[in-house]
Amino acid sequence: MMSVPEFATIAAILREAGFAVRGGFHPSDSDGVPALSSGAAPRTLILAGNVGPGMWRAFISKYPVESRDNEGHPTALDDWSRDILHGVVSRLGGPDVCTPLFPSDGPPFLPFTRWAMKAEPVFPSPIGPLIHPDYGLWHAYRGALAFEGNISLPETNKGSSPCETCEDKPCLGGCPVAAHRDNAFDLAGCTAHIVAESGRECMAGGCLARRACPIGRDFMYDYNQARFHMVSFRRANRVTG
Repeated sequence: MMSVPEFATIAAILREAGFAVRGGFHPSDSDGVPALSSGAAPRTLILAGNVGPGMWRAFISKYPVESRDNEGHPTALDDWSRDILHGVVSRLGGPDVCTPLFPSDGPPFLPFTRWAMKAEPVFPSPIGPLIHPDYGLWHAYRGALAFEGNISLPETNKGSSPCETCEDKPCLGGCPVAAHRDNAFDLAGCTAHIVAESGRECMAGGCLARRACPIGRDFMYDYNQARFHMVSFRRANRVTG
């Protein structure tokens, strides 16, 4: 087996590729991490994704301008992420060293949300997406690298969710159609709104409930990135507008 790179090397290569390292952990059988392409059991999982607009800048520097709204190519970001992370694997030594995994693999889909909560201090928010104490809701996970080797990982202070001390919960009042209530999400109400004239602001700038959160505002997506993700959401739910 080829030598396994150190965490700092992996982080540097991911940054050069446009991704942020989103923590890691040493999985057990119960974590649902698939066997590596070699058939071996994974001993280290490192997550890759985005924080704020950094990955978006790398994406649009390579992707055709006319398709950046995601209307004509709904899997554009997934396809780009796969290409980039497969390139990262090559730089790290190839499939003998690590295997890339992706949230879009499936069904059945891999438990990225559970992995994320083991890898770094993120917590369920009142509106669903995981919240980070620094980045707020302005982050995502684009893939993971599974290694057979046991890589030394930096210590992580899990802390507590910023939502626990947020008394006003502006996110819950930020949705124009109150789609987040009673610990549930009204998908039908949300999608009906974003294809209507009244939902233009949500489509143009992103989910207003998400934008109402006071945490991590320095990492907010710009309007082009926010619209891209809203179009993805609309298409994923087979809604036209």
